[in-house]
Amino acid sequence: MIYFLSDYSQGAHPKVMEALERTNMEHSNGYGVDEHCEHAAEIIKAMIGLDECQVYMMVGGTPCNVTTIAASLRPYEAVIALRTGHAYFHETGAVEATGHRIVAMDGINGKMTPEIIDKAWEEYEDEHTPLPKMVYISQPTECGSLYSKEEMTAIRNTCLEKNMFLYVDGARLGAALTAEENDLSIRELAQLCDAFYIGGTKNGALFGEALIITNREIDDHFRFMMKRQCSLLAKGRLIGVQFEALLEGGENSIYFEMAAHANEMAKIIRDELSSLGIEFYGVSQTNQVFPILPASIVTELKKEFAFYEWAPEKDGKISIRLVTAWGTKKEEVECLVQAIKQLYQR
Repeated sequence: MIYFLSDYSQGAHPKVMEALERTNMEHSNGYGVDEHCEHAAEIIKAMIGLDECQVYMMVGGTPCNVTTIAASLRPYEAVIALRTGHAYFHETGAVEATGHRIVAMDGINGKMTPEIIDKAWEEYEDEHTPLPKMVYISQPTECGSLYSKEEMTAIRNTCLEKNMFLYVDGARLGAALTAEENDLSIRELAQLCDAFYIGGTKNGALFGEALIITNREIDDHFRFMMKRQCSLLAKGRLIGVQFEALLEGGENSIYFEMAAHANEMAKIIRDELSSLGIEFYGVSQTNQVFPILPASIVTELKKEFAFYEWAPEKDGKISIRLVTAWGTKKEEVECLVQAIKQLYQR
């Protein structure tokens, strides 16, 4: 079976495993207050050009999202997100469980816009309705599309006008930053939002995300909220060690090499399937590809390849999701493409 199921179905990059093994017998302080977490934080601060920000090593994407949103909002405040957004659609009500409503909106190719934010505000009246205080987006989106610098700046300006926080889910941030069409640097992103995270789980780590908070209003007693939300890992250094290995060398690190490779593999799939006249669900620019295939071909592909059916069958066709990762081999991609070509030629 060849896997295109997700970008975390494999373990960790060998350099990450080497770092974990090398430091395995060390004694260190717990809960992320150790030299490895501190060093990883310094690497990140230098990379984004912000010495005054705070960096927290988080276990995973859902704890990161839930903790950040819970720490940012008062009990009567809400977060605006798209219906396709991970915090709304794929976290089993975890954000709502903290007492905060998610005002869910329909996006445009998976993206938020100032106009959508304005429309979400139409639900707010006065003290009888939740007050929108945060906009949650992902870069790249759940559909694999990218926010340009212009689009991100427009969202930021709308948030400033409405006195709202902007929080960016960066589970696949490496893929966004290394995409061919990307024009938004990590330094610019850090300047445009109040908090964001660098995803490790989906780009070469065993687990872990690095959360960066640039707004001190969100940062108030943040570690207390981490503990309360069960996201303060006793052996926190395990995350710090991984990010040291992932980000050593900054923008020339294996983190960006791996993400660029995943994008390159996805581009091969996208280009080859486009040449067959295959249509796609949305416009993906990163390491997720969403071809729409005849149901019969999907059934045959499942015998050799692992992937998700992304949307229900319609008119005899199914949209599937193919995800490439740091460990995806070119020959695996070529095998997939050849299999699809042969099925179309039958």
